[in-house]
Amino acid sequence: MKNKLVLTSLALSVAMAFSAHAVDKKHAAKTATVEAAPLRAHLALISSDLFEGRGTGQRGADLTVQYLESQSQVMGLKPGNGNTYRQLVKIAGVKALPQQSSLQLVAGGAPLAIEFGKDWVWAPGDAVATHQFDTDIVFVGYGITAPEEKWDDYKGQDVKGKLLVMMVNDPQPTAEEANRFGGKALTYYGRWTYKYEEAMRRGAAGVLLIHTDASASYGWSVVQNGGTAEKFQLQGAALGTGLQGWISEDTARKLFAGAGKDLDQLRAAAERKDFAPVSLTAKLVGEEKAEIRTVDQYNIAAVVPGTDPKLKDEVVIYSAHWDHLGKQGTTGDTIYNGAIDNGSGTAALLAMAKAAIQAPAKRSQMFLWVAAEEQGLLGSAMYAAQPLWPANKTAANLNLDSLNFMGVTRDISTRGSERTELGEIAAKVAKNMGLNVAPAEPDLAGGYFRSDHFSFAKAGIPAFSIGGGKDYVKDPEGTREKARAHSKRTYHQVSDEFDPTWDFSGMVQQAQFTLNLGRAVADGAKMPAWKAGDPLGQVRSK
Repeated sequence: MKNKLVLTSLALSVAMAFSAHAVDKKHAAKTATVEAAPLRAHLALISSDLFEGRGTGQRGADLTVQYLESQSQVMGLKPGNGNTYRQLVKIAGVKALPQQSSLQLVAGGAPLAIEFGKDWVWAPGDAVATHQFDTDIVFVGYGITAPEEKWDDYKGQDVKGKLLVMMVNDPQPTAEEANRFGGKALTYYGRWTYKYEEAMRRGAAGVLLIHTDASASYGWSVVQNGGTAEKFQLQGAALGTGLQGWISEDTARKLFAGAGKDLDQLRAAAERKDFAPVSLTAKLVGEEKAEIRTVDQYNIAAVVPGTDPKLKDEVVIYSAHWDHLGKQGTTGDTIYNGAIDNGSGTAALLAMAKAAIQAPAKRSQMFLWVAAEEQGLLGSAMYAAQPLWPANKTAANLNLDSLNFMGVTRDISTRGSERTELGEIAAKVAKNMGLNVAPAEPDLAGGYFRSDHFSFAKAGIPAFSIGGGKDYVKDPEGTREKARAHSKRTYHQVSDEFDPTWDFSGMVQQAQFTLNLGRAVADGAKMPAWKAGDPLGQVRSK
């Protein structure tokens, strides 16, 4: 009760701070203008230590939900789920217990001297507390079966009950097949989520992914931070294998060498269509133990009703994930504040909602803060499975994740919009704002499949994430380098903290573009359609 009173008081305080800027609805402007002041204030607060990093299943998560709920009430937004703003996301919390486990990788009859966290991380993917393993190990290349590419890393072999070791990413293009698996861009087959799913479909006992900085697009520290913390899975959804995890490249080399195999030779072989699974003279043995608990988390959905008698039954959804990594460890700085990732998107939606309610559109607009993105897009996956608004009446999902804090740009990123008619609409909105659409670049890291919009896209809803531009007005090259260095230093680290010296003009620009795009869709004559041939567009409900 004390937490709720504190958060309600904070919500009222923030709202009162902006009351001088409030617009009487009778005299509301035709445009909805995003203001820097509320965005800055919300971000400073929700990324402070008070919210403890907004970790899934932690006290900070409860505070965040209460704060978003209170803010929605203060602004006068309508509840998006009947008479409540909350949508239950019921998940299982899974925490590996390496000190109570006896798992070993044994190669050539000798156990490897490896350490949990430093050399490998794992946890059960099926929310079962105890597993016993005496399991043969098979290398399955990329672990991909893609009929349209005439590619099968399993070649019909029975891997039921086996531990599968596989590479991250997908097969690289060649001179003869420059466009295979999207060319240089990463397809969904390259995502670790797909690899876990395919292994589960084939009855594997477990999966270990081989990490490299290049293939994963992040360093081992990111894997270590995520792999040693509590992990979460949607309850009632198709769960994973008994063990899911990662091994460092050095550990993989030890494993393959101990089994009498050359890792580099096998990785080279896995780039060819004729690759077949390779059984290693190696085993996973011992007992895996984990702590399992049930956690109730919540998406927060708030609505600005549309003004058109017919079109108000359709909706544009703006989304951002409110969670980060929370509190971890017992010494030093234990709070992963997640200021940019994704306090910035969370705060931006609050500022956008404040603007939108003063100038409603023809279609309704939903502001959706989703839970547990850092755990595998769980909140957005729950929404897509149990939508609060019918999917066939949802015009688009526009997602924000990690905003531009370096200043205004001459461009804006709309990568992923080209899959649907949102691309053309986005280009017009950008032009009206005096912005260029950032040049298309290969999606090397598979960003389209790593943010919450992908849950909507899989449900057939036109969706993408709006990214910040890179053509900075002030010192473009120098600013780009500062942004890259900051991201490398802070991504999923305790150093992702609020900085009062940030230039918020870039965040406001990104939020304003997103709101303008949503307004263009909400006022459009028809809902956007998928481009012909895009497989994601085939599942939209009719």
